Formats: sequence, C-alpha cells, structure tokens
Amino acid sequence: MTIDTEEKTTANWMKEAQKGYIRIAVLILLSKKPSHGYEIMKEIKDKSRGFYSPTPGGVYPILRDLEKTEYIEGEWRKLNNRDIKTYRITEKGKIILKNAIMKQSEIANNINRLFQEFTRDVLNIESATVPIPVMPNPFAAFLEEETRKTAADIEDLENQGKHIEQHIKMMREKLKSVNEKIAESKRRNKEKTETGKTV
Repeated sequence: MTIDTEEKTTANWMKEAQKGYIRIAVLILLSKKPSHGYEIMKEIKDKSRGFYSPTPGGVYPILRDLEKTEYIEGEWRKLNNRDIKTYRITEKGKIILKNAIMKQSEIANNINRLFQEFTRDVLNIESATVPIPVMPNPFAAFLEEETRKTAADIEDLENQGKHIEQHIKMMREKLKSVNEKIAESKRRNKEKTETGKTV
C-alpha cells in the first residue's frame, strides 16, 4: 500500500466519521431552535471554528434523511418573499440524539483507553510520566452547559474518576519500583563500602 493510498483511505474514513458528527450536530442545533439549512451550515461552521465546513451537498441529504426517518420535521415558510424549509427536531429525534451523545461518550472513553495501551505497549511510555492524549468531545461546542447535565455527563465523570484511579495505581506501582531500586542501590553501595574496608 502506497502513502497516497493510505492518505486517501484515511481521508475517506474521516469523511464518513464527519457525516455522522454533522448528523448529530444538526440534531443538537435543532433541539435548541428550528432552523433552515443555511442557518444550520453557518452554525456548524461557526461553532466548530471552521473545523466542520458543511456544504449544501453535504447537509441537505442529511436533512432529507433525518426527515424521512422522522427525527426532524420540515415546514415551508415565506422568508423575504422566498419559500424556505425550516426544520425542527421531533420527540423521536430527541431520543436518538440522547442515545447518540451517550454512545459518543462511550466511544471517546474507549478510544482514550486504546491511546493509553498504545503509548504503554507500543511506544513503551508509562502514562504516569507522560500525559496521554485525550480524545475531545466533538460536540462540546454545540452543547450548552445546562443541556449537558445528563446521564452521559455522570458516566463521563465516573469514567474520569476511574481514569484518575488507574493513574494513581500506576504511579504507586512506579513509586514502589523506584523505591525498590533505591533500596537495592543503597544495599550494593553498603556492601561495596564494607568490602572495601576489609581489604
């Protein structure tokens, strides 16, 4: 496999992941207020600081799909003498959104565990001495503080607690190993000193 092929494959993976993220971002935005397609595209670009820059060809098929599955509803309205379709989230959409955010939290935690294993096993780095990269929540910019007080937040805090406990355990093991090496070095030095005196 060439570098070009690997880069294309990676780009395709990221494109597929981005579609899923934009789908959830659309639901988050519509859970706050009804919007039309252009507003949604602008809001996603603004809130992600340009990281996601959706196009009409990317957003409108997602809106049609979400409407077809009844996660959102569209209604035609007149705006500046133009017919514009405004979308709003449905109750079914709110349920799928909550599930998607909880699942995303679970995925992020699992990816972070894989990062830890990779740095420890492949790169031979102890996480107690080197900070492990943490996968950011791609929806943090779309979620307001008051709407984030959900079961996903509690689960995230519990996982953070477990993560800290793991770090403490690893640091204690590292400290124990260091103390054993210090004791061994002192014992050897003492033996050398005593051996030197008798000679």
